[in-house]
Amino acid sequence: MATTAAAVWGRAEQQDFRARVRGCLLGGALGDALGAGAEGRGLAELRETHGPDGLTEPAPAFGRRGAVTAATQMTLFTVDGLIRAQVRRDTGAWHPPTDIHRAHLRWAATQRDWGPDERRKDNGWLAHEEWLYTRRNPPRACLTGLGDERLGTLDNPKNPEAADSGALFRSAPFGLLVGWEPQLVCQLAVECAAQTHGTPAARLAAGAFAVVVHGLARGGSVETAVERALEQLAARPDHEPVAEALGRALGAVREGAPDPERVAALGAAGDRAEGQLAAAVYCALVGEDVRHGLRLAVNHDGPSAVTGALTGALLGALHGETALPPAWLAELEGRATVLELADDFSMEMTQGAALHGPTESSPGWLARYPRA
Repeated sequence: MATTAAAVWGRAEQQDFRARVRGCLLGGALGDALGAGAEGRGLAELRETHGPDGLTEPAPAFGRRGAVTAATQMTLFTVDGLIRAQVRRDTGAWHPPTDIHRAHLRWAATQRDWGPDERRKDNGWLAHEEWLYTRRNPPRACLTGLGDERLGTLDNPKNPEAADSGALFRSAPFGLLVGWEPQLVCQLAVECAAQTHGTPAARLAAGAFAVVVHGLARGGSVETAVERALEQLAARPDHEPVAEALGRALGAVREGAPDPERVAALGAAGDRAEGQLAAAVYCALVGEDVRHGLRLAVNHDGPSAVTGALTGALLGALHGETALPPAWLAELEGRATVLELADDFSMEMTQGAALHGPTESSPGWLARYPRA
């Protein structure tokens, strides 16, 4: 498949792709929202409050049920940046890391401003969604890395000591570039992670996560997708912590019935990117369905929202939107925005040439995703 040539996409392919894109973005948001209700509370407290199985349904966070955190906010702006990168490709000024950086700067503005800046005509539609202008536990490295307009690169990354999951949780959309080869997906995710996170493990965890999503979005199994990610890691310096974490996740599947202690042992008890990745991969591997996988992902002593968001993105890409719990979706904050952005991404990747190609152009589309 090619990301901009509609002729190679049959109807069934387009429908499957759209279902997986929706599933990935909505699933990540659902996991994020479920985890937000458990954030800051250990397993013992969750069991005391909600019963022996812990948190099994969305609970109030930030004043409402279904509220999402910065993980979902940043993920949406990653999608926005990818669409605008494709739109700008027509001009010959195509450098996706720059477009992603600009998108994340627009997210950073939502964390400073009271609301949308109507004077900015190049912001596109997403930056005018008022519900995004709330602070929902953004990682410090994301705020400082995007505190000025300098682009962090692999040679000169922002926040050289940052090892948390802030670059990891926003990287699922790179995996939805199903027309790209895995090595290019990995490279883009790694380069974009360097814009806020400087440690090799944080950057490579983001790349590995994107490759796993990529394998699932192409219709593969979790095991095969993880093996593909390990192949991509093998050629990169300092890959050992991330590769070892993924290896532990694969091995844990054979250690018995899934339980919260095993999730915590994989690294969820500390917010290091490779540990969060391992925990999420494990939950996706052993989850009987989306509900079971997400409940396992958020009931532990670590950062529940991150593990939930990562697991939800994986399971959503694997199973598609129809596998997501309808009752949870009904209460999800920003659900209409997520759906709209997911469908725009699917349309851009399958029919972009008809929207803004050399011979055709839709003014409405270019207003939503400006080339500026």
